[in-house]
Amino acid sequence: MASRRKARILAFQALYAWDASGGDVAGLYDFAWLEDDKRASLDEEVAAFARLLAAGTLENIEAVDAAIKAHLENWSFERLKRVDLAVLRIGTYSLLFQRDIPAQITIDEAIEIVKEYGSEDSYRFVNGVLDGIWKSIREET
Repeated sequence: MASRRKARILAFQALYAWDASGGDVAGLYDFAWLEDDKRASLDEEVAAFARLLAAGTLENIEAVDAAIKAHLENWSFERLKRVDLAVLRIGTYSLLFQRDIPAQITIDEAIEIVKEYGSEDSYRFVNGVLDGIWKSIREET
């Protein structure tokens, strides 16, 4: 598995942990919630990119969540599954603030992660929301 994919999964897990803990960032960026052996064997390049994604997402959480909310059709933000929301947040952050990463890569990676960790239909939902956000960004530029 490519190191960027591992980093995205780690960032997704960090955001999931942040959401589940009620917004507590203590230990989030040093991955204290990981098992000791996994944390000890963590590649620094993977950890650095994961920190960048997680921290960037949380620093811009209002803009990220607003973009997600603007693209939810017949669904309330509060009803989103935590897994789907964590993946959407990372994908949205990347689309909004990491313009050097091609949008299709961001969306494809989000779909692959949610296929692995989300429910059976999560990937369709995540794809639709992220695609809508990307289309809005393209229209603005």
